[in-house]
Amino acid sequence: MSPEQSAPVALNAKTVGSLDVPGPTYDRSQVTTGIVHFGVGGFHRAHQAMYLDQLMNSGLGLDFGICGVGVMPFDLRMRDALVSQDCLYTLVLKAPDGTWTPRVIGSIVEYLYAPDDPEAVIEKMADPATRIVSLTVTEGGYNFSPVTGRFDAENPRVKADLEPGAVPATVFGLVVEALVRRRDRGVVPFTIMSCDNIQGNGHIAAEVFTAYARLKGEASGDAGLGDWITANVAFPNSMVDRITPVTTDEDRAQVAERFGITDAWPVVCEPFTQWVLEEHFTDGRPPYDEVGVEVVPDVEPYELMKLRLLNASHQALCYFGYLAGYRLVHEVCQDPLFATFLLDYMNREATPTLQPVPGVDLEAYKPQLIERFSNAGVRDTVARLCAESSDRIPKWLVPVIAENIAAGREVTLSAAIVASWARYDEAVDEQGEPIEVVDQLADQLKALAARQSEEPLAFVQNTDLFGDLAEQEAFTKPYLATLASLHERGSRATLEDLVASAR
Repeated sequence: MSPEQSAPVALNAKTVGSLDVPGPTYDRSQVTTGIVHFGVGGFHRAHQAMYLDQLMNSGLGLDFGICGVGVMPFDLRMRDALVSQDCLYTLVLKAPDGTWTPRVIGSIVEYLYAPDDPEAVIEKMADPATRIVSLTVTEGGYNFSPVTGRFDAENPRVKADLEPGAVPATVFGLVVEALVRRRDRGVVPFTIMSCDNIQGNGHIAAEVFTAYARLKGEASGDAGLGDWITANVAFPNSMVDRITPVTTDEDRAQVAERFGITDAWPVVCEPFTQWVLEEHFTDGRPPYDEVGVEVVPDVEPYELMKLRLLNASHQALCYFGYLAGYRLVHEVCQDPLFATFLLDYMNREATPTLQPVPGVDLEAYKPQLIERFSNAGVRDTVARLCAESSDRIPKWLVPVIAENIAAGREVTLSAAIVASWARYDEAVDEQGEPIEVVDQLADQLKALAARQSEEPLAFVQNTDLFGDLAEQEAFTKPYLATLASLHERGSRATLEDLVASAR
């Protein structure tokens, strides 16, 4: 905060120019909406919105302003925070040396909460000016089985949207209704751009939105709707990367104290960022490549690298780390035992499943991940990485196990990670303290974990999450060994054995 400021200044369009923090150099009144984004959280604001803000600061992309959309009750807080600040917010990069680098981001120019006015959301997407609808709705937001990959047509919210005359309430219902209107009005359809951590996120988005459209077509007599979307709507794949922990009250207080800004919901993140995006758009795109986005013909090598090295390594460290008593990610990764285990997993089991990655030195990328995880400035929590594991492990780690088994390679460390999740979901740590299991399947998972003393394979016999792994001895042998060791000797001794066996 500058010496002249006696109190923090509320962030909004009137005050942004008077702050000591860099902000938009472009005239926000000249920015028009070209992107509608579902799921405005910390990651979107640290990543896609940040890239667009950089682009606008260079004088480009002013017709691709973002309209944020919320559909869930928890989105109300974001609506209130952003609307009160004219959709401005502070982005703070936290460096390992403790340096905080702030910037006010202005690329989000409006926010709509769908339950307030579904029609406004639909018409915003139906407007020809909107050329991209993007998504960060989390892995669970795509409403598909992790095993079959099929859309869950029995979801009550989906079924409600498909009732005759229903006002759409889900992202599927809202988006498909907007596409129907564009088709009927002769307007080029928008691109649907997934930015979630799912392998083949564009393919998955195409699968679920087309599946919903076919159901809608059947219910409304519009039999060709699904085929029309398949033929006319682009669903580019993407790989996104920036560690972005949950904003805390301490972060808000620090933004006020250090920079003189009262911000209802600032975003904090690491300095590193990467976005690899498939060149596949229906109606144009911002010139993202001007600000460092890698626009490529094939994203798969990059996304496999990220999901199986970074994301799966997060799962490798979080359950063992929590059981061992760690609560912050950097503390886990600054422990040489855990760092060695992570590198062993990456080198021995993840890397053999990867394709060559153009322009990336994997032997440098892997230790760089440990350095990023060890950034004490970020203060990412172990509990955040442990949350919603039923959406994560099946997508990030189970494919590694399945591919290695099929190729006759070892899965000892991957199986150990699954065992650490099973032990964590017993909901009691090694000191006898309760663990709050945060997962949409928490009750089911805890019930399975509670049976492990009598039925050691109970947890992994859930075929929706693990397929047939419980029938594969190559998996069950190391899995059972690790689970037994975790019960008998604890996480640290178990890791010591795993690391020693990999030498």
